[in-house]
Amino acid sequence: MKSGRSRTASSGAPRAAKPKLLSGGNPQIPKGEGDAPVQAFIEAMPEWKRDIGRRIDEIIVRTVPGVRKAVKWNTPFFGVGEVGYFTAFHCFDKYVKVTFFRGTSLEPLPPGASKVKDVRYYDIYEGKFDEAQFASWIRQAAALPGVVS
Repeated sequence: MKSGRSRTASSGAPRAAKPKLLSGGNPQIPKGEGDAPVQAFIEAMPEWKRDIGRRIDEIIVRTVPGVRKAVKWNTPFFGVGEVGYFTAFHCFDKYVKVTFFRGTSLEPLPPGASKVKDVRYYDIYEGKFDEAQFASWIRQAAALPGVVS
C-alpha cells in the first residue's frame, strides 16, 4: 500500500474486506458451513433487508433447535442434521426471496410458484413480513425430507 500502513484492525488481525454486493444487493460471501458465514451474509445485506435476514435467522433458530446452517452459491441454507436443507434465502432489488425446497407440501402453499417441481417461494417486501405464517412454514418444512446439495 502506498501510505505504508498495513490493512489490519486495531487487534492486529487482518481486516476482512467488505463483501461485494451482487445483483439485487445479494452479498458475495465465501461458501462455508456453520453459523459464522450465515451471520456474515446477513450483516452484509443492504438496508432494510439486513433486518429481514436477522428475523428469518431468529425465527428459524427458535423454531428448529439445532438447525444446520451453511452459505453456498452466495445464499444461506438451513437444514436438519444430515437429511438436507429445507430452506434458503436470497436478496433481490425490492424483496428477499425465501425458497422452500419442498414447498408444495406446505399448508397453505407459499404464494410463489416455481418451474422446479416441489419448490415454492415467499417474497418478503419491506414492511410486509408475516412472521407467524413464516414460522408455520419453517416448522412444516423442517419436518420434511431435505434437499442434499
